Amino acid sequence: MMNHATFRAIAWNGVWKQNTSFAQILGLCPLLAISTSIVNAVMLSLATLIVMALSNVAVSSLRRLIPHEIRIPVFILIVAALVTIVDLLFNAWFHELYVILGIFIPLITTNCIVLARVEAFAGKQPPLESMFDGVFMGVGMLWSLALLGALRELIGNGALFSGIEMVIPGAKALQVLPEAYPGFLLALLPPGAFILLGCLIAGKNWLDLSVAGRRKTGNKAVNGYAAEKAARN
Repeated sequence: MMNHATFRAIAWNGVWKQNTSFAQILGLCPLLAISTSIVNAVMLSLATLIVMALSNVAVSSLRRLIPHEIRIPVFILIVAALVTIVDLLFNAWFHELYVILGIFIPLITTNCIVLARVEAFAGKQPPLESMFDGVFMGVGMLWSLALLGALRELIGNGALFSGIEMVIPGAKALQVLPEAYPGFLLALLPPGAFILLGCLIAGKNWLDLSVAGRRKTGNKAVNGYAAEKAARN
């Protein structure tokens, strides 16, 4: 059985420490191409999350039966089968959004995020841990894409949730900035995506260093107090 510490470590690695977008810098093609809006980013992330969780469970369950020499082709075959199912479901349930996402759903098959976790984690760990690893790696991708999409959408046209009616019929986009806002086209273009992604990565690194510095200072203070107390005794 998976203990609480293992679960926390898997969750922390997936959501923050080994975040696929900001820490590992994987899957930049969909990250930069689809993150023009929150809706596009979240829905592609959900598709990837589902594929990662299911493929991790499948590979972990079959890992002892798959010969080492052919493991990569077998892994790709499993991922491709699951991506095909997700692709058909999106086409059936969210056809308008499916047309916008286009080739990026089938390309989940070759996404280095999915293959990396299947090879590095699911191929060596039990099914339950592998499932949670896929889920939390997907959650890390989801929030990072959603944040990047929100920034690009807000700066680009002053609105949020553009295209939400394709997912929730009757829902409308939220106009955050005044309708007279002229928009900033650069944010919606690939150069703007690179610039904002770099800012977000820098922000994450700064936050990590700040937390590490505070912990180091706190440990020094505690050790100094303990040494002083011991000297007095």
